[in-house]
Amino acid sequence: MASMALALAVVGASLGAIAVTKGVPLWLVTLMAALVFAGGSELLAVGMATSGAAPFAVVLGGLLLNARHLPYGLALGGMLADSGPGGRLFGSHLLVDEAVAFALAESDPHRRRRAYWAAGLTLYAVWAPSVFLGGLLGDGIGDPRALGLDAALPAGLLALVLPALRDRPTLRAVALGSTVAVVLTPVLEEGLPVLCGLFGMVAALPVTTGRSGERPEAGV
Repeated sequence: MASMALALAVVGASLGAIAVTKGVPLWLVTLMAALVFAGGSELLAVGMATSGAAPFAVVLGGLLLNARHLPYGLALGGMLADSGPGGRLFGSHLLVDEAVAFALAESDPHRRRRAYWAAGLTLYAVWAPSVFLGGLLGDGIGDPRALGLDAALPAGLLALVLPALRDRPTLRAVALGSTVAVVLTPVLEEGLPVLCGLFGMVAALPVTTGRSGERPEAGV
């Protein structure tokens, strides 16, 4: 978790530096980091807004990019049922890819809950301060892609979800969703291939053989 938090801090510092050098006020990009807490949509918003995109287009792009959080909530929503209204509201704010991956890596419900809160709170505590610090440092941070640091978070997520791929329906869903996203990446705007990749979930649905007396294959 510490290495993932460090990688997130580097990306956050880069976001702050890039936003400030493109004319976004430091207070605004820092406030966005605290209230939105979604690195991909924040990077998208800064890129679109500083390129002259209309506010509606910026908001729509962020919503499309974060639509993947809907199945996240369906998968983990019950985990926050006993947290009270305030706990559920703040817990849903921490619903990011890394926190979900840490939670789903645990099979025990209590350990899953602790993993989710530990990862979510750690990453939240790192994100906004790193964006603020990056904005203060300006363009000395640069783009994390130049050093390959943007691959650190996806690599960490992949390591966490690999155990779940032993389940055949999950493997089918991941394979189909990944294929759809990769094929559409050169064709669609940023964020849309990931959204379309969610259709891979249909591959996790129970499969019927059409012969009576046989039970369908269990889904996830």
